[in-house]
Amino acid sequence: MISQLMKTRFDHEVAKFPADQKQSAVMACLAIVQQELGWVSSESEKVVAEHLGMAPMAVHEVTTFYNMYNQKPVGKFKLNVCTNLPCQLRGGAKALAHLEEKLGIKAGETTEDGLITLQPSECQGACADAPVLLVNDRTMCSFMSNDKLDQLIDGLKKAGSI
Repeated sequence: MISQLMKTRFDHEVAKFPADQKQSAVMACLAIVQQELGWVSSESEKVVAEHLGMAPMAVHEVTTFYNMYNQKPVGKFKLNVCTNLPCQLRGGAKALAHLEEKLGIKAGETTEDGLITLQPSECQGACADAPVLLVNDRTMCSFMSNDKLDQLIDGLKKAGSI
């Protein structure tokens, strides 16, 4: 599950902090797990906890506090649609509803083919660009009209079938 290469990457992150503060690398280590495995299981939380000298519950608290960590397997493409108030006022809820209809799933679900997981999210720090969404926790898409949402989904479906 957790490879030696991943543990080496953990060590690289731990080295950025004073020796007595290695627990500060917990978020980076969880991000590494997610990049490699696609999600953070309770087993991987325990490995991170052991590596950092933390209680497993302390690592679990971090995993569950931040919505960027997947606590169960997700689709190849995870779409986080901002539904915080500024985005709501500029169409965030409508964008989420449009995606639910287009994909045939509800927020929090994954398409039957396992390609796309749709999630609401809190503020992404781009209120002036609303509505916004984040693809795979890395790529922000701004000013997402229904046409742009349709183009995005069509592009992801095409990319997923290659």
